[in-house]
Amino acid sequence: MTIKNRSKICLIVSCCIMILALLLSIFGLGINLGIDFAGGMSMQYNMGQTVTQTDVEAVLKDMGIDANVTVQGENKDEVNIRIKDIGLEDTQTVQKTFVEKIAEKYPNVSQSGDVNYVGPVAGRTLVSNAIWSVVIASALMLVYIAIRFDLNSGIAAVLGLVHDVLIMLSFMVLLRSFIQMNSTFIAAMLTIVGYSINNTIVIFDRIRENAKKNPSLAKEEVVNRSVKECLGRTVNTTLTTLITMVCLYILGVASIKEFALPIIIGILSGVYSANMINGYVWAFLEEKRAARKSAKKAVKAA
Repeated sequence: MTIKNRSKICLIVSCCIMILALLLSIFGLGINLGIDFAGGMSMQYNMGQTVTQTDVEAVLKDMGIDANVTVQGENKDEVNIRIKDIGLEDTQTVQKTFVEKIAEKYPNVSQSGDVNYVGPVAGRTLVSNAIWSVVIASALMLVYIAIRFDLNSGIAAVLGLVHDVLIMLSFMVLLRSFIQMNSTFIAAMLTIVGYSINNTIVIFDRIRENAKKNPSLAKEEVVNRSVKECLGRTVNTTLTTLITMVCLYILGVASIKEFALPIIIGILSGVYSANMINGYVWAFLEEKRAARKSAKKAVKAA
């Protein structure tokens, strides 16, 4: 199988996805922030019998509350309720009123988990910490790869990480109807940063070996050969991880789904960037560096 440089097409596709997500965000259809980021309250109750989601939503609607309701538990007898735009002073009133109203249909209702409240200040702090965690991780990886390989490899790898994170965020916009962004997204994002850089390092290691063996070979051809040699390993490891994460998404509860879906997107994006983009960015930077050296020599010779 012949591997060709399709990095320009891949970058155009990625940019289109990011621009679409940006436009949706501008028009008010951005990321569906959960209570961990936007602030709000989370309650969990056991109904004592199989519960219908519409029953719970009807009670909350009657209370004038817009909430996200998830039915869970082995017997589908538990509900998790997440309410945004609520003040701390209203939490006890909401709990009491909800229990009184839902007990009319589910008399055995009982609280089965902690009631958690997150204020808007805590949500902003979480967003700030998430951004800084990615920035610090990327900076440290740039230093490591620059030492382990070369500066251009480090720049290409970090650009690949930024690409993967932006793609994950873009799909959180595109899939806002299916998933909320909560604190588990930070864990998913950092997991993908590590997973993606691992794929990239494997390919860059092969690039370095092939560049040493074939110093006269064009950089782009070195990348083509290296990606082809690593493709079998990449496909096998990716499929193994994807099978696990897809099973978690299908069988898991809401909080697991919020972690698994971004991981699935990130894995696909990481493999995509590691094989189709990062190496060719390195080749482009190396060719530019070689051209600058040649220009300097020509100036000196003149």
